[in-house]
Amino acid sequence: MSERIRHEGIIDAIEDGLVRVRILQASACSACKVSGHCNAAESKEKMVDVRRANLAGLSIGDAVVVSTSMSAARRALLFGFGLPFVLMVAALLLSLVLSGSEAVACIVGIGVLLPYYLGLYLFRERIGGSVAFELEINSDKK
Repeated sequence: MSERIRHEGIIDAIEDGLVRVRILQASACSACKVSGHCNAAESKEKMVDVRRANLAGLSIGDAVVVSTSMSAARRALLFGFGLPFVLMVAALLLSLVLSGSEAVACIVGIGVLLPYYLGLYLFRERIGGSVAFELEINSDKK
């Protein structure tokens, strides 16, 4: 199993040490022959920001490979999905026990996500340092 997650993409913008790469993220079943008739198959265009000190040799439209380590990907999943899920379920159960009202528990369960994601947004620079992407020039597509 590979220790890195890699996606091919195209450089969309370059500015002040930041390279914005457009990647096509496809679901595992998008290659299936019947994917055109199935709602489960999807592919989305995503923008990935890669901080890079040396921008020499890069230009808009270049084919590149964006990669990150498996540990950084796990950390991103933990921050984006794991911790909010645990917080929401804990708040839901606690408020259900304390209030006895399912409506209140539902509102509290969802409401606890607002400060969590606000905090995630406010600390995005610090968190972004631990979940970093690397950029490789894709010589096959040039």
